[in-house]
Amino acid sequence: MTGAGRSKPGSAIALLVTALALVGCGADHDTVNKIHGKRLSIYVSVPLDGASQPDGEAVLDGARVALQATSSRIGRYHLVLKVLNDATVKRGGWDPGQTETNARVAAADGSTIGYIGDLNSGASAVSIPLLNRAGIAQISPTSTAVGLTSDAAGSSPGEPEKYYPTGLRTFARVIPDDTVEAAVQVKLQRSLGCTKTYVVDDGEVDGLEAAISFIAAAKASGLNVVGFQGFEPGGTNYSSFASSVSSTDPDCIFLSALTQDSAALVTRQLAQAMPNARIFCGAGVAESTYTEPAFGGIPTALDPRILITVAALDPDAYPPAGRAFLIRYASEFGPPPPYAIFGYEATSLLLDSIARATDDGRRAAVRSQVVRAVFATRNRLGALGTYSIDSNGDTTLDRYGVWRVVDGQLVFWKAITG
Repeated sequence: MTGAGRSKPGSAIALLVTALALVGCGADHDTVNKIHGKRLSIYVSVPLDGASQPDGEAVLDGARVALQATSSRIGRYHLVLKVLNDATVKRGGWDPGQTETNARVAAADGSTIGYIGDLNSGASAVSIPLLNRAGIAQISPTSTAVGLTSDAAGSSPGEPEKYYPTGLRTFARVIPDDTVEAAVQVKLQRSLGCTKTYVVDDGEVDGLEAAISFIAAAKASGLNVVGFQGFEPGGTNYSSFASSVSSTDPDCIFLSALTQDSAALVTRQLAQAMPNARIFCGAGVAESTYTEPAFGGIPTALDPRILITVAALDPDAYPPAGRAFLIRYASEFGPPPPYAIFGYEATSLLLDSIARATDDGRRAAVRSQVVRAVFATRNRLGALGTYSIDSNGDTTLDRYGVWRVVDGQLVFWKAITG
């Protein structure tokens, strides 16, 4: 956990207890909801250890570029970016306990005006209720699970209501959800001649909900799904699992998993068991730790068989704001990974919402007004394109990119509308 000026976790938890006590004693809502002083803190919670570390760092650097564009000020307010790591070395990726701690630290900080995160949908499922109780605007750059915002196909019982104990929505995202990616995957597989698709997932919130969304989309479009099976993350040998999948003789496989959950090993053994099957992957593996052998990824011999869908597009497919960001990012950090622009746009949307809610810093910063501004976003000319945020917290954007793997690198192929 880094970031100048952040309270120590112990004192932060104490502040949260005090704030909750004030609410329990019937204090005026704005006593807790209004930010006092001239500093506004924006927390960024991403995995900075494990397989998703490269994407976490890309999102964080994108957020930094967004903040630099404002010179860290909105009117009278000074903006501070506070970084939280939601991963642990032991787990090799995002960790539920660490994510809960992060959300509680942000909720306990009286200067918190917004929260960027989390990267993974499973982590967002942990953080949303805690931040919702504190009335903090939360914008995820990459969490796409359907159930975080709606009860559409792919959601679980009790979703999304269980994430919003106050009854009010506080969570939004800047990339399309799993229903859009599912529709794109189905179109892609049909266009490439898939007749028998087997669905494989890792049982995580991200993987399972995306797999269910895909199956629903496949059924609606007539794409033949011959099987659906989850694997146990963290294994060292999946040959029996691969043999079970191969017994259905699929010509295509859809892998819905996170890199940290042994996705590269599962891919290698599925490919070995079914040498003629094409392998289609969801956005959870759009990482160098999946694509590059040097980082434990798949062997380059499998590159021609792999296609990955992720909301990132080719630089030329972005509007001027997106292309300008990519140039700025490259000048400071080097070639931008696909997820960098998501961190930039999530943070830019939050900053724009703060500016609208405070009349460019001339009015008091109030958390509830920032939340309302996020959900009032209409026809925003953002880095990802022109979009609105609907009442559920979803973006109206509906395109995903299809990426090949070439010598361990992700290479854009084309965009498909969901």
